[in-house]
Amino acid sequence: MHSDKLDKIDNFLQEHHVLSLATYSEGELSSCNLFYAYDKNNISFVVASSDETTHIKNITSNPKVAGSIVLETKTVGKIQGVQFRGVFSDLEDGSLKDLYFKSFPYAISMNPKLWVIKVNYFKMTDNRLGFGKKLIWDSLAET
Repeated sequence: MHSDKLDKIDNFLQEHHVLSLATYSEGELSSCNLFYAYDKNNISFVVASSDETTHIKNITSNPKVAGSIVLETKTVGKIQGVQFRGVFSDLEDGSLKDLYFKSFPYAISMNPKLWVIKVNYFKMTDNRLGFGKKLIWDSLAET
């Protein structure tokens, strides 16, 4: 069930297309930026990445990830951003694959490996709602 908080977060995510991702495994940290397509029904990001990258090597032994999406602005009253946590895995859902290629049709010719990040926590900062206003969504709190 979508809460009002999750709807506001969804709206922000639909306006952007690049996330920063952090991974960790066996003492190795990695961060990267990835293009994403967001599926609000599954509360998931679809991303493309190669098996040879450090972040993908990290998730093979530790699929828990964290990341963020931000609106880049110097105007304090317009600051918006989302932090998230989730679980990274192989993409098996064909409809999510279609969603990614609808968002990035040029990627079809590259035949990328697609992955899914199932989000279990969001924290959105939205200064348009008041300075430092935070919206928290936690899948564990929803059950």
